[in-house]
Amino acid sequence: MILLFDIGNTNTHVGLADHRRVLRQADIPTSTWRAGKAAPALVRFVGRMCVEGVALCSVVPQATPLVKRAARQRWRVPVLELTPETVRGVGIDYPQPASIGPDRLANAVAARHHFGAPVVVVDFGTAVTFDVVDARGNYAGGIIAPGLAAMTDYLHEKTALLPRITIREVQSAVGKSTEQAMLVGAVHGYRGLIRGLLAELRQELKARQMPVVATGGYAKLMASKLPEIARVEPALTLEGLRLVWLASPQLK
Repeated sequence: MILLFDIGNTNTHVGLADHRRVLRQADIPTSTWRAGKAAPALVRFVGRMCVEGVALCSVVPQATPLVKRAARQRWRVPVLELTPETVRGVGIDYPQPASIGPDRLANAVAARHHFGAPVVVVDFGTAVTFDVVDARGNYAGGIIAPGLAAMTDYLHEKTALLPRITIREVQSAVGKSTEQAMLVGAVHGYRGLIRGLLAELRQELKARQMPVVATGGYAKLMASKLPEIARVEPALTLEGLRLVWLASPQLK
């Protein structure tokens, strides 16, 4: 089994995969690595499975060595950290490759492998990111916007009367309460943002066919009324890590 870690700002998404697919996944709060509470949860997740290697990507540099240490101490196997130097499956056409979030590279690898090129990934995480693989199969860049929860939490924190809300579907475009009005702005507004940005990307890439793949916490909600999104793949980042591991023969 390959043990996979997508270390995010809020959660570390953990997966177990074989040579064909990601078999299962779970979330461990990233803050618990510092507190020393994550390792027991990780051991319970893996159970009696035989781990042959570890692949990870991280946007939290402080947590990265803690995850590596926990994996090495427990299983004593090779650990691959995804970077622009170790990535396999996509080229990079970007002025400063080191500044690309490694989770975005993992998404690009998985999207290109399963959907071809050009392809766009929209990741609904703490930030909403768009990642573009061009027709040559190169990671070409993307777009970053505030995430849905980040936007609504900011409104709550910076205003006296706006409540903290739970993101969910809202049917009407006219809010009949403060909460409904905020939901319209978040859900309908973000769909408009995504639709507009995808149209601009399609025009700039001159792509007649450009599959759009969504992942992340709010992907299913947002894609439900966005026909521009071809597929929702909750495990896309973990799948990218799996593919990079398999394409790195020096680790076998």
